[in-house]
Amino acid sequence: MEYYNFSDLDWNTTYDYESGSTPCHTSVPGFNSLGLMIVYIIVFAFSIVGNSVVIFVVCTMKKSRTSTDIYLMHLAVADFLFCLTLPFWAVYSHLGWIFDNVLCKLLSGFQEAAVYSGVFLLACISVDRYFAIVRATRRLSSHHLLVKVICAVVWVIAGVLSLPVVITREKFEAEDLGQDICYENLTGESIHHWRISMRVLRHTVGFFLPLVVMAVCYSWTVVTLFHTRNQRKYKVMRVILAVVLAFVLCWLPHNISVLIDTLIKGGSLQVDSCETRYRVEMMLHVTQVLAFMHCAVNPVLYAFIGEKFRNQLLLALCKRGLISKRFLASYRKDSLNSTASIKSRNTSVSM
Repeated sequence: MEYYNFSDLDWNTTYDYESGSTPCHTSVPGFNSLGLMIVYIIVFAFSIVGNSVVIFVVCTMKKSRTSTDIYLMHLAVADFLFCLTLPFWAVYSHLGWIFDNVLCKLLSGFQEAAVYSGVFLLACISVDRYFAIVRATRRLSSHHLLVKVICAVVWVIAGVLSLPVVITREKFEAEDLGQDICYENLTGESIHHWRISMRVLRHTVGFFLPLVVMAVCYSWTVVTLFHTRNQRKYKVMRVILAVVLAFVLCWLPHNISVLIDTLIKGGSLQVDSCETRYRVEMMLHVTQVLAFMHCAVNPVLYAFIGEKFRNQLLLALCKRGLISKRFLASYRKDSLNSTASIKSRNTSVSM
């Protein structure tokens, strides 16, 4: 029996594919579970602060809130939900599953739903921008009730897709490891096909299909923007494209790594040595850390790229007396001078 941890990595046992059954080793050489635990805790700290700020800023918006802001707030909620599970997985990676069975099911479901909802929301944002910029249908993209309904549907679908994990995952003892683990407690001949099917579902529905939607919508949108000189639309797209690019850079390597591992386990890709298997396992661990760091990336992008986000954050802080009105006025003056300078350079170039 193979043991898996929360992210579909082999728990400790890797197999020698030359003999077909003899274990290569009981753990991946050079893997430091304590270091992994520390990294997860750091990511958790940055993510929970950053996404809390994003949710706070969007909630303070009233008249200026757009459909994109609503989607981004739900994306921050998904990242926040995901990061809440990290301390538990951090302890799990080092000590095994020391928590109860309810937390095993609940946290696994939270993580699964957060990943699905995040990628679905990014796809919704791409479609929203396509209609707003390419089709120029402002009514559709500015209808807040419709956007909220779409977000609710996204969360329902993500919840339904996470149900198989919630139902099948349990806490049980791994005799070879001498500690408890949290994974699908299945028996019978169908266990291997179940795990392969779940991975294929995550690859297709949870990543590649939404990625295709984003690629098509943003390709048309970027082409349209190249033929217009609307500076405001360009600024909005700059933030959104940065968010999508960050998602791809963080999650694509992990999806490719898991895909390779799936092909190996399914017998479609032959591995002839333990050394190669160790490399695949290490690649899974490294790319997993990169993927989990994504929940802390978006708030940083909003702060450094999103001018509207910075202005709204400073305004909210000023209203609550955390910064002075003089500082806010000084920042806005500098921002206006910078914008005027950019417009002046663009005008001189076009002339």
